[in-house]
Amino acid sequence: MALQYVEAQRQARPDLADAYADLADLYQRKLWHQLTLKLDHFLQLPAAQTGDTIIQLYNNFISDFETKINLLKLAHFAVIASRQYPDKDAAISFLEGVTTKLRETRERRIDEPVLYVKMQIAAINLEKGDQKECKKLLDEGKSTLDSMTDVDPTVHASFYWISSQYHKARQEFAEFYKNALLYLAYTTVESLSESFKLDLAFDLSLAALLGDNIYNFGELLAHPIINSLIGTKVEWVYHMLQAFNTGNLALYQELCKVHNAALSAQPALVQNERKLLEKINILCLMEIIFTRPSEDRTIPLSVIAERTKLSISDVEYLLMKSLSVHLIEGIIDEVDSTVHVSWVQPRVLGIPQVKALRERLDAWVGKVHTTLLSVEAETPDLVAA
Repeated sequence: MALQYVEAQRQARPDLADAYADLADLYQRKLWHQLTLKLDHFLQLPAAQTGDTIIQLYNNFISDFETKINLLKLAHFAVIASRQYPDKDAAISFLEGVTTKLRETRERRIDEPVLYVKMQIAAINLEKGDQKECKKLLDEGKSTLDSMTDVDPTVHASFYWISSQYHKARQEFAEFYKNALLYLAYTTVESLSESFKLDLAFDLSLAALLGDNIYNFGELLAHPIINSLIGTKVEWVYHMLQAFNTGNLALYQELCKVHNAALSAQPALVQNERKLLEKINILCLMEIIFTRPSEDRTIPLSVIAERTKLSISDVEYLLMKSLSVHLIEGIIDEVDSTVHVSWVQPRVLGIPQVKALRERLDAWVGKVHTTLLSVEAETPDLVAA
């Protein structure tokens, strides 16, 4: 039956004749591993992406030997096939049938392929607008993942991708940002298409700007996916991230003027204009603290007011906000109108910030050397001993 199907397709599809012939040969020789690799290649062919080619191949060929190949690979093939179903309910029904068959094998590591398939069901539910069912499957998936060890990266990637899309649909920027970065941790950027990378880089950038309690942009700016923005119509968002990362209020205001039309086309940015201004001011404050020597962390409020273009009362509010979200630790002295900062949240530093840190370390080494020479000069007998 399976062989007859492949032979018939070889005749019917001259564009895929050689690929079908290879599948038939490996099937006859029962070389299941090599057949799995060949199927992997076949499913990526542009000609196989048309119509219901993959659905028919799965139902008439792969299903014949599905328990003889790596079950996680089988799950991958089933997910690819499900994407060709025009009807979403039919796709879910097909995938639920696959999970039933997977469980019936009673294999030891069955949770991995089942979870991979379930995440695709969650994705289809999200496309249908059924966020409740998607969330239910994500919660179940999280519990399963937490109970597993040595999980294949594709399973992790699948979970975090669907999770990120769920939070994107709900405009939960911080959660989207966290899950999308975790997705990238389990995915090679080289495997992604240029258009996919551009869309994801843009979404991540907006989420970083708008997400609550996201004040560290270094991790995103250091990730290779961010380079997808350079040279495109949305390169402005890359420069916006740079401005926020360095707390450069003047650059932010300049970018807002120059790219006003592009910014206005993003409703979320327009709706959160005040929130963005508050965030850039907080990052400006952190940059002021970062650039000061560690022994000079008592800062006049007037210095902060000058850099942020805020009134003293607004600076006090900015400091209280920063203290409340644990970006800094310190004490505001309203009598002397100063703030003493004892701790700043660690950040991923950019190259200019690392250079500034090196200069400060060089200065510190110089001070230590000068102190050592002074001690040696004043206590020659002690040093000699």
